[in-house]
Amino acid sequence: MTTLLLAGATGLVGGGALAEALADARVSRLVAPTRRPLPPHPKLLNPIVDSASLPRDAAWWQVDGAICALGTTRALAGSAAAFRAIDLDFALAIATLVRAGGATRFALTSSLGADPRSRLLYPRTKGELEDAVRRLDFAALTIVRPGFLGGQRDELRVFERITGTILRVAAPLLPAGARISPAATVAALLVEAAIGAGAGTHVVTSRDIALAARVGRR
Repeated sequence: MTTLLLAGATGLVGGGALAEALADARVSRLVAPTRRPLPPHPKLLNPIVDSASLPRDAAWWQVDGAICALGTTRALAGSAAAFRAIDLDFALAIATLVRAGGATRFALTSSLGADPRSRLLYPRTKGELEDAVRRLDFAALTIVRPGFLGGQRDELRVFERITGTILRVAAPLLPAGARISPAATVAALLVEAAIGAGAGTHVVTSRDIALAARVGRR
């Protein structure tokens, strides 16, 4: 049996990972720190936390594996600094604390094109996070790099809705790596990695996600 921690349980990918982990018989306990309460579940421990004041000495950081599904955009965050505070600083703090708590497996949601040397804010931040998490030396680290995420979001994102429609129409003409990455597939891959990934660093590309979706991984 495995204990997991999930960061980002209220997001598109995180919500899927939450459902996957709670339904998985291999998971005995799931810790999901959030800002607002989640629906109760016998397996779920749901600490209410704020990103600015994480309880660093909490016993619930002691888990076997962890999933980071945190992610926002500059527009939603309000500024470049606020975006980096969530997608880099907060995500890295989570990874550092579960590593200190003994976690040996970590599954990170990154992005297609992640590159710490990019001139663009989003891929540069994702690349910097990947590099920082690598330095924590998890026994098993899985980095999942989705392309455009497909799924039903709670909030309305007009640009993303338009982009998603275009990509769905164009899908037969696009290479696998350029197609929509179903959020449910990404969630399933993250949970599987946090439970049973082998030793080493594994990178799951947008093409891998598309192929997994085709063979029935959501």
